[in-house]
Amino acid sequence: MGAAAAGVITLTACGADSDGESGKGGPLTMTVWGGDSDRVAYQKRLDLLVAKYPDLSVKLQLIPDETYAQKVQTMIAGGTGPDIMEVAENVNAYAGKNQLLPLDELVKKAGLDLAAGYGAVGGIYTYKNQVFAIPDRSGAMIVYYNKALFTKAGLKLPSAESTWEEMLASFQALSIPGKQWGFAGAGWWPQWWSLAYQNGGKIIDDAGRPAVNSPEVVEALAWVGDLTTRHKVVPTKEQYADMGADVGGDQAFANGKVAVNITGFWAISGLLKSEIDWDIAPMWRGKQQAVSAFGSGLAISRTAKNPDNAFKAIQFLTSPEAQKTIIDLGQDVPASVEVQKSDAFLKPAWMTKSVNMKAFGDSSAFVYRAPFIPEWNEMQKAFDDGLANFFLGKQDAKSALDAIQKQLESIIKPA
Repeated sequence: MGAAAAGVITLTACGADSDGESGKGGPLTMTVWGGDSDRVAYQKRLDLLVAKYPDLSVKLQLIPDETYAQKVQTMIAGGTGPDIMEVAENVNAYAGKNQLLPLDELVKKAGLDLAAGYGAVGGIYTYKNQVFAIPDRSGAMIVYYNKALFTKAGLKLPSAESTWEEMLASFQALSIPGKQWGFAGAGWWPQWWSLAYQNGGKIIDDAGRPAVNSPEVVEALAWVGDLTTRHKVVPTKEQYADMGADVGGDQAFANGKVAVNITGFWAISGLLKSEIDWDIAPMWRGKQQAVSAFGSGLAISRTAKNPDNAFKAIQFLTSPEAQKTIIDLGQDVPASVEVQKSDAFLKPAWMTKSVNMKAFGDSSAFVYRAPFIPEWNEMQKAFDDGLANFFLGKQDAKSALDAIQKQLESIIKPA
């Protein structure tokens, strides 16, 4: 990333004004994280913005992922926060500290229907019944499967209607001890939380209280653990290590070591170079359908110089017109439901294989609302630390979640 590794890369999309101003208050500043491909994608969309609205100018600041939250919070505290900022799961860590502007009035004034435009993720960036970001990128977790292995074994291909029992049977049929595994595992929060919600559980209940040791969540996590320790259809930590340094589910699937993997859109680019015959499908179901969405939104910091112009820019950047660029460049899944259902998304020019891209749009119908609470970072640390022994097979699901429940009750303040 060059200069980005040391701090921030700044680019500018200027309007027609000779002084580079964006109406009142000067040019807007927009902060995002990511790599060079993200810089290119965001800059192209900003160029489209100023081509349509010559009165606007926007400076794009690309900040490395690992320092993003610290840098933008320091900027806001110093009164120099970005006008527009990319946010994700920790959106309400900012909102809870009064670092973001509520967008409800601007949404109403613009006549935006978030549910119609973005499906289930339309209300994902809310806190205390206020909207703090507009969805920008939002791909559901997707099932990647080795089509050749399923076909050879005469197994039914995964779909949104597949059940836990059917998938376990497939994992078992496709496992060869010490050589091939049926499933990559579900140890990451978007994976096992999806199963918990499918089972009727919730991480945080409707009153804002932790509910991680409910019978439904315990049963889902126990099912995940049994895949490794009891059924042996998921590689152990040691078996993953034997495959090579830093090999996880994505790499093991691409190398043909596991038959099924649950992950995001980002795996597609690597798989286009893989020799295996693969395809994708929506997540299977439990008692109900539920899946995690993995994406980001665009928010306005409380130090924004011109909130009206900032929202005008966000409204364009999250519109189908601009969001088409996200998939044209292969950056991610656009949050716009219209774009997800368009030929531009279903048959992108860069796609070299026959892939069921419709799986992303289909999945948007059953994305659950993850608890993006102000204590998000502390909650994730509690899970990471509290489940370490469980995923090593040294602790049962109930004991692990009872301990985490206790810890979360001392961390989380009900909304």
